[in-house]
Amino acid sequence: MAIREGNLEAPKRHPIKWQEPDYYDTTKINQELERVFDICHGCRRCVSLCNAFPTLFDLVDESPTLEVDGVKKEDYQAVVDQCYLCDLCAETKCPYIPPHEWAVDFPQLMLRTKASKFKARTSSITKFWRDRLISSTGSLLKTLSTPGIAQAINSASKSSKLRAIGQKITGIHANAPLPRFHPKPADKQLEEHIGQDLPVKKGSKTTGKVAIYITCYGNHNEPAIVKSLVDILIHNGIPVQLLTDSNCCGMPKLELGDLDSVAKLKEKNIPVFRRAIANGYDIMSIIPSCTLMYREEIPLMFPEDREASDVANHFFDPFEYLMGRYKDGLISTEFKNHLGNVSYHAACHQRVQNIGQKTREFLSLIPDTSVTMIERCSGHDGTYALKEESYEHAMKIARPVLRRIQESQPDTYGSDCPMAGRLIAHGMNDESNPESPLKMLARAYGLGN
Repeated sequence: MAIREGNLEAPKRHPIKWQEPDYYDTTKINQELERVFDICHGCRRCVSLCNAFPTLFDLVDESPTLEVDGVKKEDYQAVVDQCYLCDLCAETKCPYIPPHEWAVDFPQLMLRTKASKFKARTSSITKFWRDRLISSTGSLLKTLSTPGIAQAINSASKSSKLRAIGQKITGIHANAPLPRFHPKPADKQLEEHIGQDLPVKKGSKTTGKVAIYITCYGNHNEPAIVKSLVDILIHNGIPVQLLTDSNCCGMPKLELGDLDSVAKLKEKNIPVFRRAIANGYDIMSIIPSCTLMYREEIPLMFPEDREASDVANHFFDPFEYLMGRYKDGLISTEFKNHLGNVSYHAACHQRVQNIGQKTREFLSLIPDTSVTMIERCSGHDGTYALKEESYEHAMKIARPVLRRIQESQPDTYGSDCPMAGRLIAHGMNDESNPESPLKMLARAYGLGN
């Protein structure tokens, strides 16, 4: 078969062979890194996506040979450290991803390298434990949201002196925007507001009942967004339950390369999701990364696990679900308020789910509302924007998004990812104004506060 220069077929991601010993073999990883880096060097289509590719191309351009063979193997890690597994290169840019015969899957190779590094514990002790801590979001966010502690943390996060000390101790950048912690989490706030006695109206692709995977971040940092989703669903006659016995999705551990921890979290969550599915519920999350974990990453890590595959088939992005119900004539389009000019940032982990522009489509149904959609990375990407060594890179990545919002002069702006929305607002020195699209929609319906 003749070698093709590019590829127009849909990406086909291969299973992640993380349980095989060769997966962590440093020599074989370096050989594959050199092969893929050489292809990327000759292509350079992804240079604008993140800082991983500029880092690679600078290494090549500054090498004695001006080719990848002139780059020292020990410098490869500098490229890997800049990848936060957004998957955009694989899903939206790369012409050489499988089924192309060159089989370039840059994010999967970065994950493999991160996993090998994590097992070898080659990071400095300070960074190793910092990364372990900030990726343990389930226990960390729960602890920081404890009454008394939450108020102290929220107050300390506003002190430049305390933040400077914190950077020296923890490696979390003193200027990085931190989430607000709520002493009363979403599952406690909403336990009396869940509607499960509504008549079930099945759609062509939806069961008509939703179990909300509130996630550790939604529960402790963004309970208002969870409430907006609950209000929207009940307003549209959809019975709702909260999956209060669920655990962290594992995305922070995946980004760290701690795949054993991802597997442990998966083993805790799959039975919770399966029980909800058996009772007729579809599943939904307010965080695109958490949705992506169970729609794509977990099935790739466990390709033979039928229960994981079944969960993936019942997991929905909120606006994907709402648009599906709208097409079935099962969604109210009676809006009390218009939104005016909206600047909407499409989160990377939502875009790579290949569901289309469902948030933009649904918000555009609201009268007297125009939506400007921004398809560029915000730069937050999990813990990347928090770390002292990558905060400045994150803010640089965010600049095109900030410019687009400023140019559009919106009445409101926000992102499907509340973390991305917070970083965007931080970059605009306007930390009170980002609005989740779910809160926008609830406001348009005239629901809640």
